[in-house]
This record gives sequence, structure tokens and C-alpha cells, in this order.
Amino acid sequence: MTTLRQLHFYSTPEHECSYISGRMARTLFVDPQAIITTDAYSQLSDLGFRRSGRHIYRPHCEDCQACVSVRIPVGEFRPSKSQKRILNRNRDLSVERIDPILTDEHYDLYSRYIHSRHSDGDMFPPSLEQFKAFLVEGHDCSFFFEVREHDRLLAVAVTDELRQGLSAIYTFFDPDAAKRSLGTYCILSQIDQTRQLGLPYLYLGYWVKQCRKMNYKIAYRPLQLLLDGHWVSLR
Repeated sequence: MTTLRQLHFYSTPEHECSYISGRMARTLFVDPQAIITTDAYSQLSDLGFRRSGRHIYRPHCEDCQACVSVRIPVGEFRPSKSQKRILNRNRDLSVERIDPILTDEHYDLYSRYIHSRHSDGDMFPPSLEQFKAFLVEGHDCSFFFEVREHDRLLAVAVTDELRQGLSAIYTFFDPDAAKRSLGTYCILSQIDQTRQLGLPYLYLGYWVKQCRKMNYKIAYRPLQLLLDGHWVSLR
């Protein structure tokens, strides 16, 4: 096993930024050959790193600090009026924690979600290989939250369990159930699960002020932002 001090890091060449049009970006990756323990991964998360499949990374742009790591201190979080309405609207749903798996049911939901919501993004077109590499393979602390209406699968929230909290990796849901606000419901469910586990934080990845698709993250208050190496509360 590799400790944090023993890790090697690699920087990518500059590439087109996924979040801000016209910007170039650079990414710092942990050595993909290293065996990362949950302890080391947890420490990396506190330093602003994220996981995508088998890769643990963070933005590494010299002249831009737009990507800000954010997390919710779940003990202080109180749902807003609109979030309470979403919880009430979805009281008929069940949430179950399962091991990450690839089934026809999971892939069909994922494919419909990508075609409906992200046909202009890096993940289009979806494929079985992409689903497996991105959401099933990765770290042994990963699991799926399945959200169901009776036997019908409505959403899957891919989540990692760190030493100090849960990390929301990716969520996909039924694009035909827009009235349920399933993206918000999944985050609220992850907050609840984090509390039940007695852990302090839910990590939401990066917030980019200039990226409209990330505006939803600042709806959860208080929110902590990693600025200049320190977690700062936004209330």
C-alpha cells in the first residue's frame, strides 16, 4: 500500500477546459499504478482531489483558481423550504445501498440520462465500457445508492465512503421524472446517510462560479469551500 508521502503525481498537458468556454486547463493526477488506501484517499479529498473511475485528480491550472472544492457539514445543514418540498414529494421512494454493479437496468437508465441531459458533453455517446470504467471500477470504498418507486429504478447516486464523510461521485436519474427533482433528492439522501453513519461531511466535488450547471451546489447551506488550502464556510 502507498502512503500519502510516497505518492507520485503527474500533470497533463494543457487541454480545453470543460467548465469555462475559451479557457485552457491542466489536471494533476495521482499515479494510476499506486494502490490508494481509503486513508490516503480521504486525506487527498481534504486537499481538493476527486475520483473518476480509477483516477484521482484535481485541477492544476497556473493562472486560474475557478474550480473550488466544496463540502457540506451535515451536522449544520438544514433544508430550505424548496428542499423540504422535494423530500415530501418523494416520500413514496425507497433508497438502498448496494455494491457497484453493471446491469441492463442500470445501463438503460444511465444511457437515457446521458442522451437527455449531456448530449453535448464529454460523456456522449454513452457505452457499456464507459459506464463500467467510470462508475463501477474505481475504489473499494465505492457503492451505489439506488432510488426506486416500488420496482422501478429512478436514480443511482454513485458514492464513496471516506474516513471523514461521503463523496458524491456521480448521479444519474430518469429524465422523464423531472417533477421529482431527483438530483436534489439524491443529495438530500446522501446528507441523511452521512449523518446516519456519524460522519461530518458530504463532498460535492468542484463548484465553478462561471459554470451554470454547477450553480445547484451553492443551494446547500452552510457550504464549505476550499480556499488557499483552508476550508471556509459559506452561509
